[in-house]
Amino acid sequence: MRIAIGSDHAGFSLKTGLVGFIRGLGHEVTDFGTDSLESCNYCDYALLVARAVVAGEHDLGVLICGTGIGMSISANKVDGAYAARCQDCYSARMARAHNGANILCMGERVIGSGVAEDVVEVFLKTEPSPEQRHVNRRACVVNAERSRGSHVEPPA
Repeated sequence: MRIAIGSDHAGFSLKTGLVGFIRGLGHEVTDFGTDSLESCNYCDYALLVARAVVAGEHDLGVLICGTGIGMSISANKVDGAYAARCQDCYSARMARAHNGANILCMGERVIGSGVAEDVVEVFLKTEPSPEQRHVNRRACVVNAERSRGSHVEPPA
């Protein structure tokens, strides 16, 4: 798989380690930055990764900031980006299987590197569930996105 990864300064150290880890799992990785510990805006990198995933240039994305919250909020502003902040393997698995998340967000200040590696591996290995109830729920989210939440018809 082609994985897009990005971080701000607060996620730089964890991101640097995860690039090698993800490559070790056999995936192609593109690092969208940042390239240092110098203070920067998380939103810039979240948007770069989200746009690359939505455009189909990359299969999935990984974003890291201090908490994972800023990255997830920012990435989710891009239509078609479904970013989930996950700090444990169960949440990562459910984000992919049930919710169809295509971007994993984590916080370097709240997760250790060993747990982060486990979370990334689970996220990358999990496929969206083909069960109709989950397909319907994901369709509802897409419908809400297209209508900007103004009026959402439940799926049939």
